Amino acid sequence: MATLTSNRYGKAQVRLSKITRNEHEHLFEEITVRALLSGDFNDTYTKGDNSPVLPTDTIKNTVYALAKTHDLNAPEAFALTLANHYIDRVPAADTAEVNIDQRIWQRMTFDGSTHAIAFTGDKSEKRTASVTKQRDADVNVTGGISDLPILKTTDSAFVGFLKDEYTVLPEERDRIMATKLTATWTYNSADVTEFNESYAAIREALLKTFANHDSESLQHTLFAMGEAALAACPHISKIYMVMPNVHNFPFDLGRFGMENNNEIFFPADEPHGYIDGTVAR
Repeated sequence: MATLTSNRYGKAQVRLSKITRNEHEHLFEEITVRALLSGDFNDTYTKGDNSPVLPTDTIKNTVYALAKTHDLNAPEAFALTLANHYIDRVPAADTAEVNIDQRIWQRMTFDGSTHAIAFTGDKSEKRTASVTKQRDADVNVTGGISDLPILKTTDSAFVGFLKDEYTVLPEERDRIMATKLTATWTYNSADVTEFNESYAAIREALLKTFANHDSESLQHTLFAMGEAALAACPHISKIYMVMPNVHNFPFDLGRFGMENNNEIFFPADEPHGYIDGTVAR
């Protein structure tokens, strides 16, 4: 006998952009939303009874309708609004999960002044938010950064590591450290309202620590970055980071009768080292 042990349904990759037209300048925001519901939908799966199901098309339409009157610059706040709405509208749902990726658009700057209506967008970095709303339990809210390329040219080492018969990696006291940072932090209360201030403080703490940390390994720097993020923002209880090691290997110029004084490298992002960790209070 087969049993349905879990279920979720909803809408993913709901892309939305919004212009807010102020008197002297425009604000442009772009997000991608995934909204999933889980709960007492067993009969839908096992008997074909659709009566408890709010159509996924309606779930999508809700994103656009609520965005009309909601500020999108703090994705955590909009995710909370969506999650509460879905729980209120779907009696069979006991949990609503809303994930938002926000693309970073910045105003163009000319002659020291920002342009009122023209923007440039980073191709990879995104701000992220996730809300899990349970009908009869606390709300879990996270914020984050994804796919932010960061690099420094020195103050990074990797020595004294374990070696076996297959180890050929040389020890390095001076190497490039490069990664693509993804970080997710958990707010210690659903009553937090300073989402934008928290995001700015955490992002600055992460980048400042990466730049200035005298690193013995990517793991060593990951912990220092997490420690700094917790110190910078009292509203979070923990931070999870993924930091793949994007390698830059010295190129052998000796074959051409030239000396490579730690100047010329070839980047190799596949395969890459995979480093992650959670730092908590």
